[in-house]
Amino acid sequence: MEIRPILASLRKHRIPTLLIVLQIALACAVLCNAVFMIGKRVSDMHLPNAMDEAGTVVVNVQGTDEKLVAADIPRNLAALRGIAGAQAVSVVHTMPLSRNNWGWSFGLTPDAPVSDPNNLNVTLYFAGENADKAMGLQLRQGRFFNAEEYADSKVDGGAVPSTHVMVVTETLAKKLWPGQSALGKTVYSKPYYFTVIGIVADVLRPYTFALDHDRSYYDIFLPVAPDAVLHEYILRGAPADRERIAREAVAKLQQLNPQAVVKGQTYQSIRDQYFANSQSMVWILVLVCLVMLAVTAFGIVGLTSFWVSQRRRQIGIRRAVGATRGDILRYFRTENFLLSSAGVLIGMVLAFGINLYLMQHYELERMPWYYLPGGALTLWLIGQLAVLGPATRAASVPPVIATQST
Repeated sequence: MEIRPILASLRKHRIPTLLIVLQIALACAVLCNAVFMIGKRVSDMHLPNAMDEAGTVVVNVQGTDEKLVAADIPRNLAALRGIAGAQAVSVVHTMPLSRNNWGWSFGLTPDAPVSDPNNLNVTLYFAGENADKAMGLQLRQGRFFNAEEYADSKVDGGAVPSTHVMVVTETLAKKLWPGQSALGKTVYSKPYYFTVIGIVADVLRPYTFALDHDRSYYDIFLPVAPDAVLHEYILRGAPADRERIAREAVAKLQQLNPQAVVKGQTYQSIRDQYFANSQSMVWILVLVCLVMLAVTAFGIVGLTSFWVSQRRRQIGIRRAVGATRGDILRYFRTENFLLSSAGVLIGMVLAFGINLYLMQHYELERMPWYYLPGGALTLWLIGQLAVLGPATRAASVPPVIATQST
């Protein structure tokens, strides 16, 4: 189809043409970045976590006398083991995605101080006996802690337990000793040091890192005997029993600790709460995309309908000299394609600029290039669908009626 008549017609309607091009450009820029952000949020929400999330119950106990905690923990654990369906019971100081992080800095040399900027920051999980079974951890190499290592390790108000053994996640092991076996290796934070005796599948930290998912798995597990720092009781059972187990666990611990504040929940609810804001943001961005596309489509429909009404005589003359309905339909579709292409080209540049701004001010990753052609194809398709109705009406106008209109 000849393009010059279309361009000439668009030049006569500069302001409407410019408005629709800018609307398409803005829609393309917003769509590309919004879809990218949706993908990132969804990816974060589905980060794998190598523990039994479906069958784990967590009961938090706060407000007890710290001097009595060491004696209370064995009693509490014994009571929890009596709950029907509880397959494993233990106590820890925090849980993945709980937002309660105990971080520490470690290096690979004996003289590495905790303040060394070259050290690696990790999460410390203080684990009571049988924590691996209660959480459903997956041992990859080595072993977990034995009874002696639990008994000899205490915190007693210090920064880290008085142990020298640790279990690390696979990702952390690969980060610290790439291409080597981590078993038997040691990390240091003067005057502390810990030697790897086991490696478990990746467990999430209490906080995740959107810009570097590997950092979300930098964990070290340390054994701890009953101590005041341990206040998260974990019970593992069948997923179908977890609600009942949670209720009974809260009732038992509240009865044993009348002065304490006891709260129980399934681990799945902990995960859901952690990602609640991300889920809300995903739905907001989806709504923004739908509204933006709808507004763009209606704008194209409105503008094309206006142009059809303004060109009835022109359409009639073309029909009278032999133009078919298909010719008229192609004319308006080609016109829309040119408008969409101009808007998309501007929109892709704008999308790239918005992404750079978000990277600088909101710690967002660089948007992959394939989001740009994806957004362009979407806007082209929306444009063609939106123009189809007005173009079909234009093509169906009888030549006689069109040539007689004023």
